[in-house]
Amino acid sequence: MSSSLVISCKAAVAWKAGDALVIEEVQVSPPQPLEIRLKVVCTALCRSDFSAWESQAIFPRIFGHEASGIVESVGEGVTEFKEGDHVLTVFIGECMTCRHCKSGKSNVCQVLGLERRGVMHSDQQTRFSIKGKPVYHYCAVSSFSEYTVVHSGCAVKVSPIAPLEKICLLSCGVAGGLGAAWNVADISEGSTVVIFGLGTVGLAVAHGAKLRGASRIIGVDTNPEKCEKAKAFGVTEVVNSNDCNEPIQQVIKRMTDGGADYSFECIGDTEMITTALQSCCDGWGVTVTLGVPKVKPEIATHFALFLSGRTLKGSMLGGLKPKSDLPSLVNMYINKEIMIDEFISHNLRFEEINKAFDLMREGKCLRCVIHMPK
Repeated sequence: MSSSLVISCKAAVAWKAGDALVIEEVQVSPPQPLEIRLKVVCTALCRSDFSAWESQAIFPRIFGHEASGIVESVGEGVTEFKEGDHVLTVFIGECMTCRHCKSGKSNVCQVLGLERRGVMHSDQQTRFSIKGKPVYHYCAVSSFSEYTVVHSGCAVKVSPIAPLEKICLLSCGVAGGLGAAWNVADISEGSTVVIFGLGTVGLAVAHGAKLRGASRIIGVDTNPEKCEKAKAFGVTEVVNSNDCNEPIQQVIKRMTDGGADYSFECIGDTEMITTALQSCCDGWGVTVTLGVPKVKPEIATHFALFLSGRTLKGSMLGGLKPKSDLPSLVNMYINKEIMIDEFISHNLRFEEINKAFDLMREGKCLRCVIHMPK
């Protein structure tokens, strides 16, 4: 069903970097051609939402991108979705027709790639407003709102029997970690893995590594609580780098007889990328970086690390193509082949959304799932 009506609803609006979000009444425009309007059911706070809220300059803004919802209406030309469909939102789309989408080698869509300017891909405008003034999007999703509009290429239809309050985590963090382990690194059975950062993404990497049959999965973090919880996700050994008397890469090399087969940087610290590279072995060591740095985006490392055979790879959503790959992850969850519930540390009401930010700042959560009003 198409709709020409503007919807008024509640949204958590960020007015200034680092300030508490404010629940405001916003107007949500109808979907334009090839767009859909969703009723958001559940959304989770991802570290990238938190980092952008702390530092970015585009305001007022509605953050949130890791979400599940139900299609409320569709715009002109949309044939894939209909009213009532259950969907996941995604921060990178899949147009199915560009060079990258057709290549089989990349998930970085040239048409619906990562949107950084706070507007929609199609017309560079916003679909949110307050009293006639624009409110900007985040990653072309903006799920911290009861209703949102996304491009139909940035949504994935999923099985209606999958619980939306769980599978929302597959729209970013958990899927990104699993994909990094399976697609980007392609972890082999019996291998040794080291993971820097034991948040949701790092633990999803550990889960993926365990399912691939890695023999040792070493987790590195400075938060004792995270170190303790990590073993439930497959981590076999934990190292608190604050407790080490020498550089952590030396500790890892000694533990692994010269370096791990695979290392993962899941923090968002470019200096840690160098550490991860130094922690994997000569010859075939692979380092994958998944974190998004807040400061100092440039990487500095010695060329000899590459000359000796190491490989450094980047990872966007774990190399997963949203429409092609995410439905199968949802089915794996339904069939109890992958974990999701264990990543959810808190369930919060929409009015408690600022508590999720507080918990993340204090390092006291994995994923906070925010339940929108029924």
